[in-house]
Amino acid sequence: MIVRSLGDVVGTERDVTGPGWNSRRLLLASDGMGFSMTDTVIKKDAVLELEYTHHLEACYCIEGRGQIRRFDDQTWYALQPFTLYALDKHDRHLVQALDADLRLICVFNPPLTGGEVHREDGSYAPIEK
Repeated sequence: MIVRSLGDVVGTERDVTGPGWNSRRLLLASDGMGFSMTDTVIKKDAVLELEYTHHLEACYCIEGRGQIRRFDDQTWYALQPFTLYALDKHDRHLVQALDADLRLICVFNPPLTGGEVHREDGSYAPIEK
């Protein structure tokens, strides 16, 4: 059994920050669950262009307001608490926090190893086998 609080992660190597975001990695590949789980904050007014070419991701909004759209589509979808989005086709996308920080619980498959940061194209590097 794994029991871990957000307080156990903040300020450790599992607390990873990049331009406009902060990812607190609650579960990683080394935990052996087959997926990873993060508590991620997208900073107020940040607009992130991302594409997880090597990972599938699902995010559940628990705090704040934001919006998301596929990169090649102009339709924005509202994000607010209790809203989920899933990038089931490795979708290149834009996600934006609006009037406050946007807080998401995110699940990745394959799991993150821990130190990933977004590359120039918005993706994480492929998992080394």
